[in-house]
Amino acid sequence: MESGGLKDQRFMAARRRLIETIRSRGLDDLSILRLFEEVPRHHFLPPGVQSRAYEDAPLPIGWGQTASQPSLQAQTLQLLDVGPEDRVLEIGTGSGFFTALLARLADRVHSVERIRELSQRARRALDELEIRNVALLVGDGSIGWRKYGPYDRITVAAASPDIPPALLDQLAPSGRMVLPVGSRDLQELVLVEKDEEGEVVRNEAGDPCTFVPLLGRYGWPEE
Repeated sequence: MESGGLKDQRFMAARRRLIETIRSRGLDDLSILRLFEEVPRHHFLPPGVQSRAYEDAPLPIGWGQTASQPSLQAQTLQLLDVGPEDRVLEIGTGSGFFTALLARLADRVHSVERIRELSQRARRALDELEIRNVALLVGDGSIGWRKYGPYDRITVAAASPDIPPALLDQLAPSGRMVLPVGSRDLQELVLVEKDEEGEVVRNEAGDPCTFVPLLGRYGWPEE
């Protein structure tokens, strides 16, 4: 929950406009819209971009990384369909904002970030909001976090050349994974579903999009 100091009056109108923008894109799930009203995006951003926190746009957060576009995050949440008993694996903690959204929906969130400074900053932001059901790891997100798998839901906030086999292995039967797949420059959001027998169905689920590359063993090599 927001404390008095975090519920900054400066951002109230901007937050309402963002929610209306998300709704105008056909994403009208009230439980998802409520998350964007309740979780303060500005709290997770560096001071230099906080004034732009409620634009429907990706924003730089340092180390060559970005905080994803909110309407794209809303679409991802709709595709994931996270339930209160779900264990979620997030690849790419980034600012920690999407982590916080997931934490409001799921039983437990395990989030992997390769840049230590971002993981540490996200931890501080989550702690200040008293979000306690999140575990963070610094490491190669393309190999996941096998120790706590399998996961009911997996989300990847970085562009992969294909579906990383390690993540597919960690997806539970009846689970869902959403990730951007394509080239370094342009991707499509893909929904991966695994049935109770372990069979996998892959569907393109959104318009073309652009994410930072997923670097690691099952992603892109560092340039």
